[in-house]
Amino acid sequence: MSLIARIIAEDAIAMEQLRAVRSLGLPDWCIAAGFVRNRVWDHLHGIVPARLPVDIDVIYFDATDTGTEREIAFEARLGALMPLPWQVRNQARMHVVKKDFPPHRDTAHAMTFWLETVTPIGVRLEADDSLSVVAPLGTDDLLNLRCRPTEFGRARRSEYDERIAAKRWRELWPKVQFLD
Repeated sequence: MSLIARIIAEDAIAMEQLRAVRSLGLPDWCIAAGFVRNRVWDHLHGIVPARLPVDIDVIYFDATDTGTEREIAFEARLGALMPLPWQVRNQARMHVVKKDFPPHRDTAHAMTFWLETVTPIGVRLEADDSLSVVAPLGTDDLLNLRCRPTEFGRARRSEYDERIAAKRWRELWPKVQFLD
């Protein structure tokens, strides 16, 4: 089991959240971004228990329904199971929302258009209760406490810089190196 999967598996709250999302039966899904990044960085900084993320980013890919109505319905269903700040997004429509994106092939491909390397990492709870890590850009930066813009983030450098500052990552995780 990878270190990321182990950190998530040992977190009872994270596992409960993963079970809730699995119950929706979403295609090509995972919980990504702060759900994984924050827990891993907290673990590597010795912060126990891990701080809860501001929101829980559930992503999936369904090219047959790119409206927002199902996302809202999924958020409501999850909220009924666990009253948390769920954010459910179909990655099949993100190229339209954010403009300048090619149509995405699947969830992993959509994640490559996120701004920093430590965010496009997700975890999915499989039917057999094993964890799959979805990391189209790899996990080295996350596990080695490095943050840098993705290729997409370099093209939108001001957005990357603003995001890092707004999220206060330098303050929350002082061991992280911010590289270019």
